[in-house]
Amino acid sequence: MEPVRLGVIGCGVIGSRHLQSATASPLIDVVAIADLIEANRHRATEAFQPRRVYEDGMDLINDPEIEAIVLAFPTVGRTKLALEAFARGKHVLTEKPVAMNSDEVRTMIKARGDLTAACCSSRYRFPEGADLVTDFIASGALGDLRVVRCRAIGPAGKKPDTPRPEWRLKKHLNGGGILVNWGCYDLDYLLGITGWTLKPQTVFAQTWTIPPQFESHIAPDSDAETHYTALIRCEGGTMLSIERGEYMPMKDDHVWQILGTKGALKLKMTDTRSNAVIYDDTTTEDGVITKTLWEGEESSADIHAGPTTDFAAAIRENRPPRTTLEQALVVQQITDAIYASAEQGTAVEIK
Repeated sequence: MEPVRLGVIGCGVIGSRHLQSATASPLIDVVAIADLIEANRHRATEAFQPRRVYEDGMDLINDPEIEAIVLAFPTVGRTKLALEAFARGKHVLTEKPVAMNSDEVRTMIKARGDLTAACCSSRYRFPEGADLVTDFIASGALGDLRVVRCRAIGPAGKKPDTPRPEWRLKKHLNGGGILVNWGCYDLDYLLGITGWTLKPQTVFAQTWTIPPQFESHIAPDSDAETHYTALIRCEGGTMLSIERGEYMPMKDDHVWQILGTKGALKLKMTDTRSNAVIYDDTTTEDGVITKTLWEGEESSADIHAGPTTDFAAAIRENRPPRTTLEQALVVQQITDAIYASAEQGTAVEIK
């Protein structure tokens, strides 16, 4: 299989992850990189030895040798370059969140045509445990799904002594805060392991910014949320309950559950830790019987390499990637509705 000739725009932390995965894969030939920041270009050039180095992302997009592009820079500028890439017949893998809002995603879908386009919100569905859970739920073993739940709370640490990323909690640069930074992973994971069968209809939600005592932990003038909670009613009555917080005034608390009419699963979207999937089976005679469905170690390398290598394989195999733009649109629609509900103080319909 001929390697996919790849260009990566954005060579910071996450861009370097893509480059590490790409250079290690026989499916990918890294042709060029681009970054507006000279230090990033220098580090990436030394580490990965691309054939060409650009400052302007448009110069990379116009490179005739490149057939596929990774967009690994802040959200605010990605849709514009994705549209430019599509116009030149190039496949696109965009970092998460997929865009600033649902309208941008719809614009990308319209412009994509027959090209391959994917979003990195799929990252946590590549480990073995996620594949096993996906197949188990698809088998019907849980019956009709009633509640799909995630609660992921992280405490504030000590006051940092290094500058915080400017983009991370600023709405005009990132589209939001913890909801778009991590909530897109949570939603993609839960919707993905349930086979994208959940059809969200309405959302009731609330968001909060950082507690005053931890304001020194983030970049000055940050205005995005660090904590959100949402209840999403799906077609058929399945409820999707999600909550995530960072810089929280409490210790870690992580709960992931899938509850159906026949049984339930306890699991965890994890990174570089041992993981287990616990199955609560039921019978009329014995009630609830708890079993370990799967247990093992999950590698961060698999998690971070997944979107890049899957993108290349999808191009060559002419198949959909793990998360398509249409699926990323569902995640973004829920995200937009969460923000709207929190602002209005009422339940809102997903559009």
